[in-house]
Amino acid sequence: MISNILYIEDHPDNMTLVRRILSAGSYNLIEAYTGFQGIQIAETQDVDVILLDINLPDIDGYEVAQRLRNSEKPKLASMPIIAVTANAMRGDAIKILGAGCDHYISKPINTQELMEKIEMYTNNKVNLRN
Repeated sequence: MISNILYIEDHPDNMTLVRRILSAGSYNLIEAYTGFQGIQIAETQDVDVILLDINLPDIDGYEVAQRLRNSEKPKLASMPIIAVTANAMRGDAIKILGAGCDHYISKPINTQELMEKIEMYTNNKVNLRN
């Protein structure tokens, strides 16, 4: 079964990297380039996991996570959200998790770590060649 992964990310290079990583498995990448676009997609499409950049051009990832967690739709309120962020300073993890994200991965993206987090929620196992 193909899992739908929504990646909310404004940087084209990061989107391309994740697209390449996910193409190794049974994943369909749904792309959003702003926070508002990501929320709209999450509300209207069948999504299994959300990858979320924190530094977005309109509203930040903290706000996106909070809006999804406060959604009237039960699936969105419990949707797995993995922050993918360059924010790796002391206290950032607490703020990210406090906003409603389940996990966070720091940039630059570690391919194996990203796949392990996604596999936790999708039951897809991908054999990545290093």
